[in-house]
Amino acid sequence: MFCFRFFGGIEQHVAQATNIAFFVPAALVSILLNFKSGIIKWKIAIPIIAFGIIGAVIGAKIALVLDTASLKKFFGIFLGIIAFYEILSLIKLYKKDNLSNNKNIKKN
Repeated sequence: MFCFRFFGGIEQHVAQATNIAFFVPAALVSILLNFKSGIIKWKIAIPIIAFGIIGAVIGAKIALVLDTASLKKFFGIFLGIIAFYEILSLIKLYKKDNLSNNKNIKKN
């Protein structure tokens, strides 16, 4: 989003809408390809899709009533939380891999 504002002078609301406009077709193509491959587990996918749509509608309604400064602040906080979660997930995965590799080394 920063790129849109920095390079194009586009406000946050427009940048996020543009992002969604490009994301939705890519997601639909991905769903179709995975559906044709038969790798979608519908029992898991249906609730995720339903809550994703509900969350998107609620998020869009909230974004419409927020001023640009608040929207940028909340979006930045959201991205920070996601980044923190991803880093913790990587650390956990790294520790798990190290632990399993150490067990394999001890067996040999």
